[in-house]
Amino acid sequence: MASASSTSARSLFVESKIRLADRVQVNINNIASLTRQIQRGSKSNEILMQAARTFAQQEQGLESTEANLKKLSLITTHLEFQLNAIDQSASKLEEVTEQVRAMQR
Repeated sequence: MASASSTSARSLFVESKIRLADRVQVNINNIASLTRQIQRGSKSNEILMQAARTFAQQEQGLESTEANLKKLSLITTHLEFQLNAIDQSASKLEEVTEQVRAMQR
């Protein structure tokens, strides 16, 4: 009888091990499923993609702004040259006006 009860105990132990392993596997699968659901629910992938798109747009905007600043710098330089030319012409105009007045006397 001792061997029958030990065989029965061994069989019960093996069966318990198998059930425990099955339950652990089910729990792992449930955790994986829950993790996927949380990830889908959080929309983290979409948020990351939107952030990447926004970053790329910002880069294009910065490049455009830099190009516009260079153009403005060139325009400023040209305007300074023109202002100097106008100043020189104005000073010469005063001299010519004085010469005309002197000739009229």
